[in-house]
Amino acid sequence: MNYNSKEIFKGTTTAGIICKDGIVLGSEKRATRGNFIASKDAQKIYKIDDTIGITTAGGVGDAQRIVRIIRAEANIYKMRNKASMSIKAISTLLSNILNENRYYPYIADLIIGGVDQTGSHLFSVDPVGGMIEEKKAVSTGSGSPIAYGILESGYREGISMNDGVELVVKAIFGAIRRDSGSGENIEVVKIGGEKGLEKVDESVIKDIISNINYY
Repeated sequence: MNYNSKEIFKGTTTAGIICKDGIVLGSEKRATRGNFIASKDAQKIYKIDDTIGITTAGGVGDAQRIVRIIRAEANIYKMRNKASMSIKAISTLLSNILNENRYYPYIADLIIGGVDQTGSHLFSVDPVGGMIEEKKAVSTGSGSPIAYGILESGYREGISMNDGVELVVKAIFGAIRRDSGSGENIEVVKIGGEKGLEKVDESVIKDIISNINYY
């Protein structure tokens, strides 16, 4: 398969930040094939375990296969050990899988985030298995250079989950306005507290966007 082909669905902005009480992950929902908008409702945030989520950027098919593999491995571990894998363990396993396939790579940039027994953690994993533990915020995809500027200017230590949601929405919305590979609706999840992984209501996201004053 030619991985430089315009037939691969691509173009994304995803973001994740560490908050005082958990993790916030977000993405927009456009998938492109070259200059063609192939989907306006692409899923880019997936639940791996009760308190662990993953965002995907890159080839849609590759990302979906990776999610199926890592979700299955997490479920098998949980059944055998009566406990969930740690976020670092899931990220390391994912890194190893991608590295083993580096000559025929999965074209996907991933953010893994959540809460386990050791606290809140956020990792980024690149297509050939490079893994970095992020201490504050991270963004992937074609719109990430724009999103990073907003994340870095707005992030602060101990940010609340609600303020974290607002910052992630602003970062992704900023990318949507300037990156043709990013667009449509924004999806955000909060991870932490009694509810585990919780999707943020669309009305909350729309309210945040209505108060943004980007020119």
